[in-house]
Amino acid sequence: MLKFWKKKPADNGAGENEDAADQAPANVAAPEAPAVPDITPTIVEETAEPSTRRSWRERLSGSTFARGLSTLFSRHPKLDDSLLDELETTLITADVGIEASTSLVENLRRRMHKRDFADADALLRALRQELVTLLKPVQHSLDISGHKPFVVLIVGINGAGKTTTIGKLARKWRDEDKQVLLAAGDTFRAAAVEQLKTWGERNQVPVISQGQDADAASVIFDALQAAHSRNADVLIADTAGRLHTQGGLMDELGKIARVLKKLDTDAPHEVLMVIDGTTGQNAVSQVRQFRQIVGVTGLVVTKLDGTAKGGVVFALAREFGLPIRFVGLGETATDLRVFDAEAYVDGLLPADFTRA
Repeated sequence: MLKFWKKKPADNGAGENEDAADQAPANVAAPEAPAVPDITPTIVEETAEPSTRRSWRERLSGSTFARGLSTLFSRHPKLDDSLLDELETTLITADVGIEASTSLVENLRRRMHKRDFADADALLRALRQELVTLLKPVQHSLDISGHKPFVVLIVGINGAGKTTTIGKLARKWRDEDKQVLLAAGDTFRAAAVEQLKTWGERNQVPVISQGQDADAASVIFDALQAAHSRNADVLIADTAGRLHTQGGLMDELGKIARVLKKLDTDAPHEVLMVIDGTTGQNAVSQVRQFRQIVGVTGLVVTKLDGTAKGGVVFALAREFGLPIRFVGLGETATDLRVFDAEAYVDGLLPADFTRA
């Protein structure tokens, strides 16, 4: 049964410079019921074991990538250059990117002309292997055992799914018997602090906050102090949804990282950038600019079960080589999956595909 606590008054008096982080009082806000109904997290509770690879296909089958491949190979079973031309178009349309798509198809074309493939099914199996090879180098799970507390800074633009991802990560690590603390560093967006507290309530995880418009660096600094004093295993810090074109907000991200180093020279230990899988190639420019400011060390790609085209994961892997830590395949807690290159690729292939 969930417990409810009485809300403490917010302290909005944090300073606007880095030194304020040394003075701003921490308001340790225990989770409470949401004051605004429409910010309640939409997550489905489940008791079943995490889904199998079959569910990856079920989740990804609606993507442009999956539908495009299925249509292409069902209506064009003949192995010829026109099949490869259409395959290239399908990959580009699915946001794999022009360079990656061209490279993949030209490699397959050379092999076809050398008669490496007996039929279109053999070509599809070769495509699978090419795609897996592209993603394997970025398949690295997040190990939080190296530091205590392990500080995870969550960044990304508005609407990417940062707060939902934080809630699911908190649930994951809490279920692994980790002591988790959340920092409400998104003090820019209205109701963001309350939304994070709602996630804290759902997962019975404490939230450190100072209220809306407080200095974000001070909030996260206080949260790290609290994490040390409580012997927490992991601190997950939310940040405002920053448009990558807004220089002032991006500078604030850099300030947060500098302030954390006052307590731990290695912090943050992971900078996870959350990317909306429906944004397509724009995600590449977002990662490029966030990486310059705050040193992104890992990616989370969300909303891949909906209208996402599915190919941006390949574009990101080719462009940056950054670890893809998790992907979001649905609303349940277990639908935030540790990234698996083979499972992801298989989820995009036609339902009747077999490797044999």
